[in-house]
Amino acid sequence: MLIINGTVHTMDGLTIPNGYVAVSGDKIAKVGPMEECPDHWEGETLDARQGHILPGFIDAHCHLGMFGDALGFEADDGNEATDPCTPHLRAIDAVNPLDRCFEEARQAGVTTVLTGPGSANPISGQFAAIKTTGKWVDAMVVQAPAAMKLALGENPKCVYNERHETPVTRMATAAIIRENLAKALEYGEKLERAAEDEEEDKPDYDAKLEALLPVVRGELPVHIHAHRADDIATAIRISKEFGLKCVIVHGTEAHLIPELLVQEGVPVITGPCLGDRSKPELANMTIESPAVLALHGVKTAICTDHPEVPVQHLALCAAMAVKGGMNPEAALAAITINPAQIAGIDNRVGSLTPGKDADIVITSGHPINLFSRVQTVLIGGQRIKG
Repeated sequence: MLIINGTVHTMDGLTIPNGYVAVSGDKIAKVGPMEECPDHWEGETLDARQGHILPGFIDAHCHLGMFGDALGFEADDGNEATDPCTPHLRAIDAVNPLDRCFEEARQAGVTTVLTGPGSANPISGQFAAIKTTGKWVDAMVVQAPAAMKLALGENPKCVYNERHETPVTRMATAAIIRENLAKALEYGEKLERAAEDEEEDKPDYDAKLEALLPVVRGELPVHIHAHRADDIATAIRISKEFGLKCVIVHGTEAHLIPELLVQEGVPVITGPCLGDRSKPELANMTIESPAVLALHGVKTAICTDHPEVPVQHLALCAAMAVKGGMNPEAALAAITINPAQIAGIDNRVGSLTPGKDADIVITSGHPINLFSRVQTVLIGGQRIKG
């Protein structure tokens, strides 16, 4: 397919006021201004009609397919609230790709999501980066696991307080995380000794510690649910103690401590921004937070936290950030290239770069404009809409 006559937002280079994007198979082949457009093209040509051409939107943090839409407990697979430490749980074993919200995501131009378990547990399990098209999750995976989900603050406290079990304080939540990370380090050392010395006994297999090995080795990032500034500080403290690759998720009060985040080089996935201040740790929620973080140089992404905000409203959340003072192009980056870079999948998605997956969205106007409409969506070079 050859897409012509549109404003091309490459997201890893300059915006091209009147350009084209050429697709070959499931990859982007060429990108450039219309004066360099191929004269002869074998295949379909699509006229963007002076609309905007951009990479597919990426929701950096949600629970798509984990909580069945309009269904009850039978389809609620987001929180294994029976054990505060569940790192061995995998999102791919719970995601239902036939949930109708995937279709709503595609129609709104959301082509990739990071989805996984909720925040009931201090250590919740493994997130996956998946495309939003497909009938079985194995064929949709971009990267799995993509992150290990941890949670601080009110959510673990509330879940286990109701059961009169640990943790019911922030201290205990942090202690559980530390304890299991330390056990994973010890487990890894024993495995290494056993591999080097036949006389050393290999430790008994432990699914939880096996899952934590890539975390403590710095190979798998931790996405840490934290709203309050003190919880964000705890997340960074623990990450520094164990050498973890830390990403803050939600970061409701991150705008109060941007200097700390810049100093430590910690990115933030902000949101959801549409909703009530429904619990104490949301007291300082503001749509200005993404703008403050971006202005201070914090790598910032925007998420829906679906189903908290329906996934199809990702661009609306970015528009709210613009309303709060964020530059429109920065807001667009927060739902394209930034989440791809934070998730470590920018070699495949997040920008219109030759060689990357042909996940492309065409909109009638600037994608952050509330009056703009998604006209065409391609995922892997296949037309999904329009």
